[in-house]
Amino acid sequence: MSLPATVVTPPLVDQVDIVIPTIRSLDFLEQWRPFFQPYHLIIVQDGDPSIKIRVPEGYDYELYNRNDIDRILGPKSSCISFKDGACRCFGFLVSKKKYIFTIDDDCFVAKDPSGQEINALAQHIHNLVTPSTPFFFNTLYDPYREGADFVRGYPFSLREGVTTAISHGLWLNVPDYDAPTQLVKPRERNTRYVDAVMTIPKGTLFPMCAMNLAFDRELIGPAMYFGLMGDGQPIGRYDDMWAGWCAKVTCDHLGIGVKTGLPYLSHSKASNPFVNLKKEYKGLFWQEDLIPFFQNVTLPKECTTAQKCYIELSKLVKEKLVAIDPYFEKLSDAMVTWIDAWNELNPSTNGAATVKVQPSKPK
Repeated sequence: MSLPATVVTPPLVDQVDIVIPTIRSLDFLEQWRPFFQPYHLIIVQDGDPSIKIRVPEGYDYELYNRNDIDRILGPKSSCISFKDGACRCFGFLVSKKKYIFTIDDDCFVAKDPSGQEINALAQHIHNLVTPSTPFFFNTLYDPYREGADFVRGYPFSLREGVTTAISHGLWLNVPDYDAPTQLVKPRERNTRYVDAVMTIPKGTLFPMCAMNLAFDRELIGPAMYFGLMGDGQPIGRYDDMWAGWCAKVTCDHLGIGVKTGLPYLSHSKASNPFVNLKKEYKGLFWQEDLIPFFQNVTLPKECTTAQKCYIELSKLVKEKLVAIDPYFEKLSDAMVTWIDAWNELNPSTNGAATVKVQPSKPK
């Protein structure tokens, strides 16, 4: 089962920032108060900076609007999207914590099949501090959870696992569908609770959703750039997809892990499928070329940090994807600007989070 909501001592309070992008007052935090209040929040206000965002009393938080982003980053603020949830990555940039948990403001506390409220953040932390197994699939899923282990035939040389960089959670109620699927299944709701966490195998991409996501900022933060989306761009609603593809190939190269499954939260608001279709239209075509591109990415062994991997990816994007659309030249430049901004605001991590590349098979 998921970790219970009745955790007495919140885990890693001094090592986690909660990042929330929003255009509205954050009344949803009242329901999350038992689980989130001990933690520090970074709120990234999208849209009109003159609108006052109300945050429930008792929370410790920083709030940044577009004026703040422009002031802090100067010309480099061009890499931060406007009028799109991709703006959340500014919170990743300014955080000083080891771990990030990011959530949307239409997501609420879910209950497991026993009726127990799910402490999503505690489960994410558990996922991140326990190893992943990307090089060989365990048919009992997470071998490190209570009541499970490695099955017969699993190589002993791989049972130590590798460091987990990303924990990808799921959603009950409104599923994360694209616009065409929304249009043909307007009333579909997810009621299936699958009590499992699994490592996504090396070489396998996945559609990363940022509604319920945590990651090790020191290891993979520089690759968690949500691209150029929204206002003034030809595409939207692919911000987390782009970050997920880039981060996964980076994790695969560095030999670190990505988990998906628990925890669940309750996604309450179904966005307008016609609006979504306008945002997604180009992406629905482009992804058929983008996914093979990422499936065939090979990074040089000299890329031993997420920063170095990301700069190499930016070069490959410019070399291989501009033929699809000129947008990708602009995106490639923005990827470089993002890393410049990351290194400027995080000088101690510039090259510090070096990862020893793990073997992909037993010796």
